[in-house]
Amino acid sequence: VVNGWLQIPNSFSAEVMAKQGWDSLTIDMQHGVIDYSNALQMLQAISTTDTVPLARVNWNEPGQIMKILDAGCYGIICPMVNNRVQAENFVKACLYPPKGYRSFGPIRGLLYGGADYGDHANNEILKLAMIETKEALSNLDEIMSTPDLDGIYIGPADLSLAIGQKPGFDNPKGSKTHTEILNILKHAKKNKLLAGIHNASPEYAQEMINTGFNFVTVGSDQKFMIGGAKECLGKFKKNKTKENKGY
Repeated sequence: VVNGWLQIPNSFSAEVMAKQGWDSLTIDMQHGVIDYSNALQMLQAISTTDTVPLARVNWNEPGQIMKILDAGCYGIICPMVNNRVQAENFVKACLYPPKGYRSFGPIRGLLYGGADYGDHANNEILKLAMIETKEALSNLDEIMSTPDLDGIYIGPADLSLAIGQKPGFDNPKGSKTHTEILNILKHAKKNKLLAGIHNASPEYAQEMINTGFNFVTVGSDQKFMIGGAKECLGKFKKNKTKENKGY
């Protein structure tokens, strides 16, 4: 799965991204500048395409998880999952009884998923726990053996901080963070879970796919905007330098 990332709180930019052919798009409610009302409109924009709408919530908080699911989100990436209890609480917030304690009221979920949404939601909502803390590294199998957890997602920046490294993405082979990433992947495979990771470049994301990851995120709407603008302006600056040399 090639996943796109949305940090800009705008339905039109979300629609533009959704039209580009991503398998899924994740609305970042943790580090993006997006609140619930923004996210709702962004979900409406994404639903004009076949792109699967996901969200990263800002914390393992049941109310927020349930509310964004009710808005029509079809998967949750939950940050800072440290142990089995936290993993269980996260999963249960995504599931209706008897498996979980999600309250029933999918106000927009019914519009997006259809009248039988409630019959299938427990089997269709994707639940990814982020592995990115020192405590989580000590509890990998306990977290990953949580019933009904679908997969894990690695945030390389926080993972780097957790092991005493500078935060960053696309960590080179042989680095301490890369070694930990491979260890987390090994445990995910052992527990038959999907394995996802955040990447800065498509080249590195492809390396991660070749390594065994099922779910890769590349860049974000904000980074694509910055990159495109810099590339354009860089050409003008380059031409200006040539002109100055000609005098």
